Amino acid sequence: MTENTSIKNWAEDERPREKLMQKGPAALSDAELLGILISSGTKERSAIGLARDVLGLAGNNLRELGRLSVKEFCKIKGIGEARAITIAAALELGRRRQAAEGPERLVISRSKDALPIVQPLLQDLPHEAFCALYINTAGKLIRTEMISTGGLTATVADVRLILKSALLNNANKLIVAHNHPSGSKQPSNADIHLTKQLAEAAAIMDIKLLDHIIIAGHEYVSLADEGLF
Repeated sequence: MTENTSIKNWAEDERPREKLMQKGPAALSDAELLGILISSGTKERSAIGLARDVLGLAGNNLRELGRLSVKEFCKIKGIGEARAITIAAALELGRRRQAAEGPERLVISRSKDALPIVQPLLQDLPHEAFCALYINTAGKLIRTEMISTGGLTATVADVRLILKSALLNNANKLIVAHNHPSGSKQPSNADIHLTKQLAEAAAIMDIKLLDHIIIAGHEYVSLADEGLF
């Protein structure tokens, strides 16, 4: 079977959509699942062939695939803007599903409690972003908010906006997090200064800053655990 063979000509149990219906999505390879999103091929490549090309952009690593932009997907011949947007949207849904699993049941009091929420939101971003978790007296999550996004090396977090939002959400506790796209989890002097500034300002309003977490891919560092504020 050559790459330019239409999927319509494949045996029915080899077609990704039919295979998913018969055996469930877990039975499909990454390329087959991506091929369903791509929907149709070109004269030269089947949808599965295009999916393999897309996966190749990320070294066949799904985590790295999640870091790619619509523009980067469009580098593949046969992947136009519409298909690229479909892929990007599916990857974002996966991130949000991971972040949404069970936060309403969590009692958040330390970095390990917050990590399942903030890591999926931040770990794949190619730029810095800063988010906050607003928590009530019982330790339950009230709201997760993306505060700001920045460039490749820095983002700006406004202490006043964070605390204003905490007050509007009736939060008594707060955890903030941001990512380091460089992959280094080492907090900078600016990170430490901001954390101390936020903790002091929050205390005046009787809001406790529980932690500031830095995400670097699958690794992280907690400034509270390290005793840095």
